[in-house]
Amino acid sequence: MSAPAAPRLTDRQRLSWLRLIRTPNVGPATFRDLINRFGSAENAIEMLPELILNGGASRPVRIPSVSEAEAELQVAQRQGARFVALGEADYPPLLSRVDSPPPLIAVKGHAAVFELPAISIVGARNASLAGIKIAQTLARELGAQRHAIVSGLARGIDTAAHRGSLGTGTVAVLAGGLDMPYPPENIPLIAEILEAGGAVISGMPFGWEPRARDFPRRNRLIAGLSYGLVVVEAALRSGSLISARLAAEMGRLVFAVPGSPLDPRAAGTNNLLKDGAILVTDAMDVTSQLAPIIGRGLPESGRFDEPPDFSATPPPADSDRDRVMEALGPVPTPIDDIIRHTGLHPAQIFMILLELDLAGRLERHPGGNVSLA
Repeated sequence: MSAPAAPRLTDRQRLSWLRLIRTPNVGPATFRDLINRFGSAENAIEMLPELILNGGASRPVRIPSVSEAEAELQVAQRQGARFVALGEADYPPLLSRVDSPPPLIAVKGHAAVFELPAISIVGARNASLAGIKIAQTLARELGAQRHAIVSGLARGIDTAAHRGSLGTGTVAVLAGGLDMPYPPENIPLIAEILEAGGAVISGMPFGWEPRARDFPRRNRLIAGLSYGLVVVEAALRSGSLISARLAAEMGRLVFAVPGSPLDPRAAGTNNLLKDGAILVTDAMDVTSQLAPIIGRGLPESGRFDEPPDFSATPPPADSDRDRVMEALGPVPTPIDDIIRHTGLHPAQIFMILLELDLAGRLERHPGGNVSLA
């Protein structure tokens, strides 16, 4: 018997999801909490003004209009792209297993590439010829063994990884909108990726020009799309090391290609090896480690789930909000500790933290910890 088809959002739901995720201070975790609490994006949007006011926002937060969301959907359609929602069949399965996956991603190309077990390859933009050759060879050999290769379309190692896997399946992750690829000289490479059956994805709006702060978000997607991440040449302050850290936090395997101690482009990869990354000199070093993981899969994470029982307690009062604010500080704190310290019901804590988050006054950290922004 075939598995039941994954549910699809209606056009109206997709529009509401897009409006909600494009609202300032609504990230993936907040989006999930809002859906869990109010049952739908449409209901959550209706409640946003009250929640933001209760959170003590210094100024009103502008919620994108229906016409603005419709305009972005039309741009995507003209670009030959689509918005895929968490839980839909075309959503990358590994990405759905990270903590707080993006609710919507813009996809251009062929979703079939997401069905291949993916491996990310990242590294220096100013890569050496040797590093480029290694990255391209690894990508070609891993692709020949039915792995998709994921990278960030940057110069150097990323470009080599995409080119090495053009014939077998590659995914490019952008830091800006799908219509704002960076660097511009890789626009022809995007066309080659799409023509060869690969895909290009982004979590950012169309028309969004990438900024420095957007690249760590892109790196999180790169790490989340794959079972393991290979770093080929990375300086001590390389963005590739951010990708490696994020991959490790997600429970994905981290690999590194060793380099000369005299080459600063190898300082980051050599440090990764000192910290326990798996040494790579050929594709077999990667596949031998990943084979058991691919066989058993990855644990579920980030799905929509049941919120606390709000019928069991009254809504939080201003005095309750004051107690939570006193308990919070700049140091990340487990939510369970806040519940124990304040004596408030988990549903009340849930709502107060959600209000603070929407007002831009809360920072979320790995492991479910929170702090004041």
